Amino acid sequence: MKKVRLRALAATASAVLAVVTAGGCASTDDSAAGSGGDATKAKIAFLMPDIASTRYELFDAPLFKAKIAQLCPDCEVLYQNAGADAAKQQQQANSVLAQGAKAIVIDPVDSAAAATIVQAAQAQKVPIIAYDRPIPQAKADYYVSFDNEKIGSLIAQSLVDKLKADKATGGLLQVNGSPTDAAAGLIKKGVHSAVDTSGFPLLAEFDTPGWQPPKAQEWVTGQITKFPGKIAGVVAANDGTGGGTIAAFKAAGVEVPPVTGNDAELAAVQRIIAGDQYNTISKPIKTVAEAAADVAYKFVQGSPPAAKTTLFDTPSELFTPTVITQENVKDLLTGPDAPFKPADVCTAEYAAGCTKLGIS
Repeated sequence: MKKVRLRALAATASAVLAVVTAGGCASTDDSAAGSGGDATKAKIAFLMPDIASTRYELFDAPLFKAKIAQLCPDCEVLYQNAGADAAKQQQQANSVLAQGAKAIVIDPVDSAAAATIVQAAQAQKVPIIAYDRPIPQAKADYYVSFDNEKIGSLIAQSLVDKLKADKATGGLLQVNGSPTDAAAGLIKKGVHSAVDTSGFPLLAEFDTPGWQPPKAQEWVTGQITKFPGKIAGVVAANDGTGGGTIAAFKAAGVEVPPVTGNDAELAAVQRIIAGDQYNTISKPIKTVAEAAADVAYKFVQGSPPAAKTTLFDTPSELFTPTVITQENVKDLLTGPDAPFKPADVCTAEYAAGCTKLGIS
C-alpha cells in the first residue's frame, strides 16, 4: 500500500522529535504558511497510530522526516505515536496544535474519532492530511495512501488462484483488521470481492481489535477446533494478523494452509521464504511517506496540490501495491529502494530457503 532498518522506538504521548537537516526550501511568504507564519520555518506534525506494526517507527517516520528536511531544512517535524490509543492521539493532536503546527499528517487510530481532530485543526486553519487510513466522517484536506481496497482484492485473489491451482478443497477463513480503522474496512471490502466469487465457502470471518496479532491467533485457534480439516486457506489483512494465524496452526500441530499478509514486514518476508506464509503486499513506504511530506509542505506554502482522485469526498492520491510470493520475493530484496538487505533476511534459520530461491 523503505530503506535502511532503524531501531524501533516506543513513543510516549509527550515524545516530540525535531529534525533539522540540509536540503532545499521554497516560499518565504508569511501569509502562505498554513494559518500564518514563515513557511521556511514551519512545524509539521506527523502522528502515527501504533507500534504493533513495526513499519511506523522503522520506515514511515524516518522517511517522512528526511523528505521534509530535504524540502525545507529549517522546518520542524513534530512526530508522535499514539500506541493504538485513540484518546492519546487526540491529546497529541491538541499538543501539536498548541505548539503551532502549520499542517498535520495523521494515520488515525480510530477513523471515526479522528473526525474531531480534523474539525479542531481546520477550525484553526491548519490543514489535515490523512495518511494510509482515511477519515470518512470528516473531510480531510488531502488523503495519501496505497489503494487499500485494491490491496484486499489482490491478496485474496492471489490466494484463491493458488488454491484452485492446487485443487484444494475446503473453505476459507477471513481475518480482517481493526473495526475502528476505515482502511481495514476498505481492505475487507476488497477481500470480499475476491472471496465471495471464488467458489470456496467462507467458513467464518473476524474483525481483529486493534490489529493485534494475539487476538487474531486466539480467534483462529477456535476456528481450527470448529472446522477440523476443512480450512483450505486464510485471508489475513496484514502481516501481523497473518503471523498470528500461522502461530495458531503451528500451536495446534496442524499443517499451515496458505495464509496471506500485507506490509512486507521483515518477519513476513522470512515466513514467505520458509513457506509458512503464502503472500504479502509490497507498498514501498518511501512512496507514501515522501508524497505525504510533499503534500504537507505544499499546504504550508499555501499551494495545495491538485487531487489525483477522490475518496470519501476527499482529494486523494492512491498508489498501486504489488503482491509478493516466493516467485518474486527475490525482486523485493534487490535495488536501491529494497526495504531489507538479503543479509538481514537470510539469517541462519532462513539460509536454506534463501539459497533455494536464489537470494544471496
